[in-house]
Amino acid sequence: MKTKDTFSVKGVIVNPTSRTKEGGEILISNGEIKSIIKNPKIKNPFILPGFIDSHVHIESSMLIPSQFARMAVKHGTIAVVTDPHEVANVAGIEGIWFMLSDARKTPMHFFFGVPSCVPASPLEKSGATLNSTDVKSLLSEDDFLYLAEMMNFPGVINDDEEVVRKISAAKELGKPIDGHAPGLSGEDLIKYVASGIETDHECSTTEEAIQKIKLGMKVLIREGSAAKNFDTLISLVKEFPKSVMFCTDDCHPDYLEKGHINKLVAKAIKQGYDFFDVIYAATINPINHYKLPLGRLKENDPADFILVKDLDNFEVLATYIKGKPVYSNNKINFSVKNVVRPKFSFRSSFRAEDLNVFCSGQKLNVIGAIEGELLTKWTKEDSPVPIGENVYANPKDDFLKIVLLDRYSEDPPVVCYIRGFGLKTGAIAASIAHDSHHIICIGCEDESIEQAFEWIISQKGGICFAKKQKVKGIPLPFFGLMTNLEGTSISKKYHNLNKLVRDAGSNLNSPFMTLSFMALTVIPELKVFHNGLFDANNFKKVPLFF
Repeated sequence: MKTKDTFSVKGVIVNPTSRTKEGGEILISNGEIKSIIKNPKIKNPFILPGFIDSHVHIESSMLIPSQFARMAVKHGTIAVVTDPHEVANVAGIEGIWFMLSDARKTPMHFFFGVPSCVPASPLEKSGATLNSTDVKSLLSEDDFLYLAEMMNFPGVINDDEEVVRKISAAKELGKPIDGHAPGLSGEDLIKYVASGIETDHECSTTEEAIQKIKLGMKVLIREGSAAKNFDTLISLVKEFPKSVMFCTDDCHPDYLEKGHINKLVAKAIKQGYDFFDVIYAATINPINHYKLPLGRLKENDPADFILVKDLDNFEVLATYIKGKPVYSNNKINFSVKNVVRPKFSFRSSFRAEDLNVFCSGQKLNVIGAIEGELLTKWTKEDSPVPIGENVYANPKDDFLKIVLLDRYSEDPPVVCYIRGFGLKTGAIAASIAHDSHHIICIGCEDESIEQAFEWIISQKGGICFAKKQKVKGIPLPFFGLMTNLEGTSISKKYHNLNKLVRDAGSNLNSPFMTLSFMALTVIPELKVFHNGLFDANNFKKVPLFF
C-alpha cells in the first residue's frame, strides 16, 4: 500500500557498482530502499545515485549553507564534503558552528571537516586561530568527518610541531586527512603522503596527478569558478577510475545556478569517457573514501538518488534524500527560515592618502594574474618612475594597483601592483580574500579604489565595482562572506556585476573569484598579504621595490 512513508519510484536504474542499466521499480519505506524489482519494460526516466561534491567551501558561493543547498539539489547534488575554512579564519569556532547549525536546517547531507590551517600560513593575520588543541577537540565531535586540507605543506615536510599534532589527532581518531599540495613532487611529496594525507585537489598537470595517485592519494578533479583543471585531468578517469573524484572547491552563485557536479559528469561523458567510470567517480568513490552514510541504490540503503531525463545532459527531474523528494516538478521542497545574522568585528575607517606609493628602488615585484588558475606569475620589472615619485596605476599597460586593507584593525593598507586583470577604468573590491579575508581591491584610479573601500566598510562586507563616484555591489552581512538571500537572485546580481567589470575592460571570466585568490599565500608564486608581498614558493615576505 502506498503511504506517505512507503512508496515506489520507477525508471531505468543505473548502478555504477554493478555497471548495469535495468528498468525497474524501487520500493521505499521510512527513508530506505526496501526492494528493487526489475522490469525491462520501463524505459525512463533514469535513476542514479546522487552526486557528491568531494571538496567545496560553501562560503565561496556567497550563500549560507541552507541557501546553497536549495541551489545544489536542483542539479542532483545530495551531499557535499565541505571545509568551513573561510568562516573559521574570520570568526573561529563560533563561525564553524554557525555553518553546521544552518546546514542542519536542510535535508541535504553536509559532511564538515575541521579546518587545519587557520590562519592559512604562520605569517598571515586572520580573525581567529585554531591551534592543535582546538583541532583535536573539534575532531573528537561526531559532527566533524575529517581533517580538512593541510595547506601548510612546508610544515608537514619540516615536521612543524603544531602541524604534526593536528595530523596525529586525526590519525588517532581514525578520521581521513585531506591534502593541498600544489606542484609538490619528489622526496617532499613522498614525505607529505607518508604523513597520512590522502587527497589532493590542487593538481595542475596529469604528470603531477599520476605521481600522487601512484603514492596512494586520491586526486580530486576540480572545476570551479576560478580554478578549472577538468580539461587537464579528466583523462585520469580512464586509467585510474577508482582514484578520482569530482569537486568544485569554490563556486560562485552564477556557476551554481547553471549546474554543479552534473555539469562535469555530462562533459566527461560527451568527451567519450566510460559512462560507468564517470558516474562511479561522481558518486561511489567519495562514499568509499570518506565512508559516507549515503545510498548506493542497493536494498537496505538510504534512499538517496536522483531522476534524470537522459544520460547525455543529466537534466535533473527529481532529487531524493532519505526517501524524500527534496526537488521535484521544478520545485524545491524545503525552505530557509529563522536565520539570525551573526555578530562579528569589522574595521570602520579608511584614509585615501594611504593609497600613495613612492618609488624607493630601481625595480619592483609585480603579481601576474592567470585566467582559470589560482597560481600567479611573478615578474621583476623596471620601476615606471624615478625614485621618490608617486607610482600610479597605468591601465593602458594593464599595470594596476592591488590593495589589501586589514579588516580586523584600523591599520593602513598594503599597496602593490598587478597585471592580468585588464581593467581600463574603475575598481573592484571584496571582503572575500582567501584565506584571512581582509578587504582586497584592484583598481585603475585612486578615487575609484577609495569609493570601493568606503562602500565595503559601510556594508560590513560585500563585493562591489566602483567607478569614480558610482558604486554597484552585493552586501554580504554574514561574516562579510555570505548572504541569506535566495541564490537565484544573487546569481543574477552577481552576473550583472561581472558584466560591469568586463565592460570596464577586464578579460577574466570570473574577475571577483580571481581577485579573491590574489591573497592566498599557500598558492605560488607571488601574492599580497597584510604585511606586504608574499613569496609563496619559499613562505616569506619580499619587498615591493628592490
